[in-house]
Amino acid sequence: MTTSAAVEGLAIGLDKGHKVTKNVRKQRQSRHKGRCSKKSRVVRELVREVTGYAPYERRVMELLRISKDKKALKFLKRRIGQHGRAKRKRDEIQQILTNMRKHHK
Repeated sequence: MTTSAAVEGLAIGLDKGHKVTKNVRKQRQSRHKGRCSKKSRVVRELVREVTGYAPYERRVMELLRISKDKKALKFLKRRIGQHGRAKRKRDEIQQILTNMRKHHK
């Protein structure tokens, strides 16, 4: 019985079939369309620093400080109009508050 080198393109077994190399494609634009670039992120941070927060955002901050998360979500839902966006905004303001606490200490 002779031992052969790795046989390519077997008809049976786990690695059966014709061997091909995968075609590496460039990512579609739709897959990274919503991403924020470094430059625009810096610009948004600067604008936020200069303009401050909207009155409804300040009220949400107060609600979150006294642990009224559900009330804050209901308030944001009424103001923004969408449940998903309200949750995202609440998490964003929660993150802002934790960053403020970290920098204050």
